[in-house]
Amino acid sequence: MDQPLLIHREGAVLILTNNNPLARNALSPGLYADLQQALHDAGNDPTLGAIVLTGQGGQFCAGGDLRLLATRRELPIEERRAKMESLHDMLRALRDCPKPVIAAVEGAAAGGGLSLALACDMLVTAKNAVFTVAQVKVGLTPDAGASAFLAEFVSRQVLTELCLTGDRVSGERLHQLGCVNRLTEPGEALQVSMALAGQIAAGPMQAMSNIKNLCRQAQYNTLEQQLELEAQYMVQAQGSEESREGISAFLEKRAPDYIRLRQPNP
Repeated sequence: MDQPLLIHREGAVLILTNNNPLARNALSPGLYADLQQALHDAGNDPTLGAIVLTGQGGQFCAGGDLRLLATRRELPIEERRAKMESLHDMLRALRDCPKPVIAAVEGAAAGGGLSLALACDMLVTAKNAVFTVAQVKVGLTPDAGASAFLAEFVSRQVLTELCLTGDRVSGERLHQLGCVNRLTEPGEALQVSMALAGQIAAGPMQAMSNIKNLCRQAQYNTLEQQLELEAQYMVQAQGSEESREGISAFLEKRAPDYIRLRQPNP
């Protein structure tokens, strides 16, 4: 396999491309490591505003490589678990990256590929893209957070059906269920993702990083916990250069220039 992750930048948007097209962009240890590093670097780059994650050759990700998974039976269970943790670390890196990450999905997002897409902050998908919790088809169980991510959007009954049957769900159906931000014609997911990412990348980075965390925690916190977190972020934001620029721009009837604030000092 060639370089497992292609990295390209357009302005303040970073495009990360899963690059294993001969295997329909199946997951690989190389992708785990490279994606984690790219997300870490992006999180520390003040000139970057948003990230788009996509797949090469019209497919997002076919999930785990079954030829590789078939060899795991020869390993002690502790080693199998350690290899699972490297997958988990990649998903945690997606969720914990301070920059918003948008998945642009064409083709299939199956098994771990579904988890990879849903771990992102927003999802743009073609109408005819196919999502499936495919593990049951080969005698395996859902992994990579699939059950957790789907439970944010569907009832227990629907979740159970999806996991037990491995049936395909279209991008259109996921949009109806509420977990797709933009639904596109086939072949247009990356273009629409880039437009959304460009809009976000022009915003206030520290405020948006905190907003990302608020949205991530909201489902799990009690009201009191969420009020506390919101209060912490709000009082911090009130003293920031971002809010100084934003409020001044509003009062002066002009567009705020947050990108200027992110430029390194000469």
